[in-house]
Parts: sequence; structure tokens; C-alpha cells
Amino acid sequence: MDIVNELEEKMKKTIESLEKKFTTVRAGRANPNLVSNVKVEYYGTDTPLVQLATISVPEARQLHIKPYDKSCLKAIEKAIFEADLGITPTNNGEIIIISIPPLTEERRKEYVKQVKAMSEEARVSLRNIRQDGIKHVKSMELTEDEKKNYEDDIQELINTYNKIVDDKLKDKEGELMSI
Repeated sequence: MDIVNELEEKMKKTIESLEKKFTTVRAGRANPNLVSNVKVEYYGTDTPLVQLATISVPEARQLHIKPYDKSCLKAIEKAIFEADLGITPTNNGEIIIISIPPLTEERRKEYVKQVKAMSEEARVSLRNIRQDGIKHVKSMELTEDEKKNYEDDIQELINTYNKIVDDKLKDKEGELMSI
């Protein structure tokens, strides 16, 4: 059953990727992952913010970004502003402070749409993994019964992982919609 185990590994990676994407969607609390995907133009190169600064959470609704090189403060501030995260950075000359405002109902609904789209991408990825697995099984030298058993196992696997995606989506929606 190497093929099924191989497909399961790929599906696990899809779920891990989805979880990582979900952490970038804020739920009213400060989270360093909120700015982890921000790219800052640093000496002509787009550099991930996490490579240029330490990001800390001193309070539940506040992020502090302290650059290793103070000369890039303005560039970091600009990159966060342009990332359109719904937050406004404040530069005090030493660090950048981001106060996380409470989410409005409208903003919460936008975030729910975002996580639904992320979940749908994960489902598409899972379906592609299933299709690749079934193609591989059909190309193998097996009896019809063996092929059918493999296809049933693969279908069972995708059903399990689609349920995981649904559960993660439901949890994230609940987190976003709770005040």
C-alpha cells in the first residue's frame, strides 16, 4: 500500500499548509504571523520581514517590530502599510508598533470569506492528489479487483482529509466570528 501512504503524506502537507495560511488571518488578537508574509524592500531586494526584525507581542492587541538595522524602519513601515492588512503601523524611531483594533462585523465576514477560499484551495489540492493517485493505480499492472481496492482506499483517504479541512474551517470561522 505504498501508493496510499505516499498520497496520505501529500495530503498531510496540504493540511499543514492550510493551517499555516489560517494563522495569517487575524482574529482580533495580535499574532506575529499576521506580518510574517510581508516583504520589505531592503537594499533593492524584497526581503521577508522576519529576516529584518524581531516581532513580539507585549499585549494581546499589540505587536512590536524591532528591526536589526534601524535604517530600514521606514521601509518596514511602508511595506506593512502597503500589505493592506487592515492595520496601521506607528513608527516611534526605535520600533514599529501595531495596535490591533477590534474587528468590525464587516471585516470579520471578509476574513471568513478569505478562510473559505483558502479551504477551497486545499480541497482542490486534495482532489488533484487523488486524481494523480488514481492515474498511477490505473497504470499499474494489477487485477481489476486490486485496482478497485486501491481506488476505494484513495477515496476513503480523501473523504477523511476533506472532513479535516471542514473541521479546521469551522474552527477558524468560530474564532473569527466570536468577539
